[in-house]
Amino acid sequence: MARHTILRTGTVALTLTLGTLVLTEPAHAVEPTGNGQGASASQQGGGDKQGVYAAARIQYSGSVAKGGGTGNVTSTDVNWTPPPCWYAPYLGAKDFKKEMSKHIDSQLNTPGMSGTPGAALGETKRHYEDEFDIPGKPGYKDYNVENDGKGMFWAGVENPNEPDYLKRTSCTDLPFWVENGDAPPPQYEEAITPEILAALAYQHMELPDTKVTLAPEANTKVNLPTWAWLEKAVFDEVQATAALNVPGFNIQATTTAKPVSLKLEPGTEDAETYPASGECTINADDSIGEPYAKGKADQTPPCGIKYLRSSGDGTYKLQATITWDIAWTGTGGAGGDLPNGTFGNDQDITVQEIQAVNR
Repeated sequence: MARHTILRTGTVALTLTLGTLVLTEPAHAVEPTGNGQGASASQQGGGDKQGVYAAARIQYSGSVAKGGGTGNVTSTDVNWTPPPCWYAPYLGAKDFKKEMSKHIDSQLNTPGMSGTPGAALGETKRHYEDEFDIPGKPGYKDYNVENDGKGMFWAGVENPNEPDYLKRTSCTDLPFWVENGDAPPPQYEEAITPEILAALAYQHMELPDTKVTLAPEANTKVNLPTWAWLEKAVFDEVQATAALNVPGFNIQATTTAKPVSLKLEPGTEDAETYPASGECTINADDSIGEPYAKGKADQTPPCGIKYLRSSGDGTYKLQATITWDIAWTGTGGAGGDLPNGTFGNDQDITVQEIQAVNR
């Protein structure tokens, strides 16, 4: 099912009115991405089939989650989240005039629209038509049509994956004009940047399943060490890119996740892990652990588990979780670190009781 990103015009109240104008129906839809490998997804601009171009289209490529939704990666920093909303290019002056004036007039003509809400709408109309200044925000003459093609009006965009409605709808400033090639005014801290795109790529990133190789594979014995390892070939870095390309404004960011360790959780307290922390670090050749080989039964595995009690008629849920070091690079040489991410899955392990083990 397509997800929608809502493009909002911002709060029209200049005097505590809480009404919000929505310029269009959901202006962007995130499309399915195929298998997540080398695929792309777009938050696609709406339009009236006459050339109205809702420009805030973010394209995702690389390894991104199917359907464009939240990816498999989970941040290890519980206080970090992707941006709930941002400001991005919306429409040129002529198209913006067509949309904005239509909606303002429609609401002004709504029965019962009077008092403070009606006054706020009237002031919004004057702001775009008659150069009426809002504190810190100069007004426009005739929707700035004389500068059509030289820039775009920017507006707030909701992150469809943000569950908190208040956060998702917090980019409520009225649409503002930005000249081609210029940065948005500094008061708009949520204006789209390569760093925001990096966070969105992080959110959409799809990491590979974490199924470790075990010896014995799925059936082990009480007090018999089980070796665990991951080969380099199935344990490599993952990249996802988010880009925004519109006339006069083109930015992108690539987020790269590199595996750094494997955490083993036996699924029962009656077990020991190797090492004792259960954290198996990456080897020099980018593998983790060491494959079991004949003759190593008496040795302690560098990465593994020893179960101390039978699983009876059931199984234990061995959880193997990879920690990924995540960083990003973007337009203009920007870049930095993002919180580490984790992704893992469970494996059923049968542990049998035996009286003796022949080695």
